[in-house]
Amino acid sequence: MESTAGGRPHDADTHTILHPGAGRTAMGSDEHPFRAARSLSVGDIGLAATASARSSGPPALPGDGDPLAPLAALLRDGCVQRRTGRRAVGRGASLGWSRMMSPKPTFLLDPDPQTWDQFVAHHPTGHILQLSAWGELKSQFGWRAERVALSIEGCYQAGAQILYRDLPAGLGRLAYIPKGPLVDWEGKESEGHKGDKGNKPDKPVTTLLAFLNNLDARVRAQRGVALTVEPDLPDEPRYRRQLVALGFRSSLFGAIQPRRTIVVDIAPDEDAILAAMKQKTRYNVRLAMRKGVVVRAATPADLPAFHRLMARTAARSAFGVHAPAYYELAYNLFVPRHQARLLLAEVEGEPVAALMVFALPPRSWYFYGASGDAHRDKMAPYLLQWEAIRWAKAQGCTTYDLWGVPDEDVETLEAEFTKRSDGLWGVYRFKRGFGGQPERSVGAWDRVYAPLRYGLLTLGYRLMRMRSGR
Repeated sequence: MESTAGGRPHDADTHTILHPGAGRTAMGSDEHPFRAARSLSVGDIGLAATASARSSGPPALPGDGDPLAPLAALLRDGCVQRRTGRRAVGRGASLGWSRMMSPKPTFLLDPDPQTWDQFVAHHPTGHILQLSAWGELKSQFGWRAERVALSIEGCYQAGAQILYRDLPAGLGRLAYIPKGPLVDWEGKESEGHKGDKGNKPDKPVTTLLAFLNNLDARVRAQRGVALTVEPDLPDEPRYRRQLVALGFRSSLFGAIQPRRTIVVDIAPDEDAILAAMKQKTRYNVRLAMRKGVVVRAATPADLPAFHRLMARTAARSAFGVHAPAYYELAYNLFVPRHQARLLLAEVEGEPVAALMVFALPPRSWYFYGASGDAHRDKMAPYLLQWEAIRWAKAQGCTTYDLWGVPDEDVETLEAEFTKRSDGLWGVYRFKRGFGGQPERSVGAWDRVYAPLRYGLLTLGYRLMRMRSGR
């Protein structure tokens, strides 16, 4: 089992384009209030079928191994989409997520973290990267986190956790919403509020546009050159049409989180989960048990061993890893809240492999993993993954996301995985064995506020590609 990060470390603070200590300047003359190309209707943003709807799709996006990784890796923390185990829309009713009321909405800055996290946990597209703890983690490594929400009578209708990073040469700031914003992309009312007869079908759309307008104003006030969003949505034409109609363009980064992943259905009983695995993977899980591999929950005292395994993995497989302080803070933020567990595999007391699994029921994610050079014949990483699945299932999760495989169609993946080991290809063979389904997200999209400076950022990105020789 190897780290799935790929490329450079996620928080490469010395990067020349996105440096946290870059200079600052006032807003430039190229900035202007955001405007869509024309007035938007319900049909325009893909929430009702119209004869004029077009599905041209986004521009071509970089695939795995593309040299766009340097900047994207600065943002990346792990790709997740909306599939098996997704929360039913009705669950949002407890927080009034899609309840459209007549009172005027209120735009909130930095709402209470506990209330915010409850909103994320109940939202149909809620994701671990939108929790306040994730913002706190990133804030210690070159970013500044801010949460905003649109509230009606105390009920959050929409929201987003925004990460800001200074650009060099006083260009302003990059604003990024990982796996968000959390809005009603479907344009439907929650089943929990069917009794609201006064609601009109377009009320959710009105709320979406109201939130985006306030979001625009906030990001511009923070000197944002552009806002990059990466909604937790599947790669479907209707969502691409909707994003284009809302004034977004395919991001110059292409994708920040891995676009394609494998998601394992862990809702069935353990025997059924094992039966769904590839025969060799199932064999290796049981082999590790017979060979004396023991998996246990790690404690803070085990963090140095985890760091050593991560460093060895990086050296052996050319994966990017974070500094030890990053993993230590992630542990301290998420493990005590029962939202993550660090698992350590040992052979006769010697640490041989480790992973960190995160959970926000009904979903879970495998973000970080590493293995050493000793006892590799005992297949410890396979048993580690199995124990991570069992832990996630015990937390109430029904899906286990293996977080990142090469961004190729299934036919290409199956045809080439035995021949390639670059990038995420090296871990695809391992991950495919656990019996999950491949899924692809809609990717990253930009909403541009300062076209001239955005053009400079794009030019710098292209120059980096040329220098990489790809």
